[in-house]
Amino acid sequence: MSAGEGTAPPSACAPEAESTFLGKTRLFLEAIKVSHSVFALPFAVSSAFIALGGVPSAGQLSKIVLAVVLARTAAMAFNRWADASIDALNPRTRGRAVPQGKLSTRFMGVAALVASAGFVAACAWIHRLAFVLSFPTLAVLLGYSFTKRFTSLSHAVLGLALGLSPLGAWIAVKEEVALAPILLGLAVLVWTAGFDVIYACQDQEFDERNGLHSLPRRLGIRGALFAARCLHVATLALLVGVGIVAGLGGYYVAGVACVAALLAYEHSIVRPDDLSKVNVAFFTLNGLVSLVFMAAVILDTLL
Repeated sequence: MSAGEGTAPPSACAPEAESTFLGKTRLFLEAIKVSHSVFALPFAVSSAFIALGGVPSAGQLSKIVLAVVLARTAAMAFNRWADASIDALNPRTRGRAVPQGKLSTRFMGVAALVASAGFVAACAWIHRLAFVLSFPTLAVLLGYSFTKRFTSLSHAVLGLALGLSPLGAWIAVKEEVALAPILLGLAVLVWTAGFDVIYACQDQEFDERNGLHSLPRRLGIRGALFAARCLHVATLALLVGVGIVAGLGGYYVAGVACVAALLAYEHSIVRPDDLSKVNVAFFTLNGLVSLVFMAAVILDTLL
């Protein structure tokens, strides 16, 4: 983001603003990219609608939303804590709040701990099974931050972290596991892994220099983009499977068709020799994918 264009220079007002509670809150929400909740949350809500074949109660939805938001907050705050030294070296990330000294690593560590405790408490509020499963879920959410240090399959671990959200939402409302949420969770896993591979292409050279692992480093950008395309083809196949298993109809089919079009466009604008539109592909298009899917599920279950 560029600096503000008001009458006062940024250096005169930013430190004071950032020292206030609201300023710290704004910095924290920006640091953990709270807007990226649009990736996992719609799939969790969709799973609850499919599980019930209709509208979940306000209580069920509020518990699911709370758990997902706290889980993501814990994961992102922990990631900013764990990757502080790496982010400070990477030209793409050195402008973040922690490398800039606007938020301390201690602040992020405490935030991760508080959000983790809140997530466990939210799961306990849902029911006993959710509480028991909250601990292995946290292990995946927090453990992801270390995977890039030793495996190029870290993208799949991130996918698993997001893919647990529809499975968790199903368990929250049904207290059981079924084939449909497993397929939906796998769809989210490979979809997330695919767009994360695209995003990681920006850091291929940095990863190579600093001994970090990713598919773009291992396969090259061209090979990584091909792998991402394969992952997104698998996403569509799994979404079709969800529709068949759950007995969904025309609105769902139309939604999956829209998802296919969005993913096809995503891959058309990112090329090995032109990564200038990676951010559009990563956030805008994938945010639309999750929202379109949720809208299709809601329409199908209601109408």
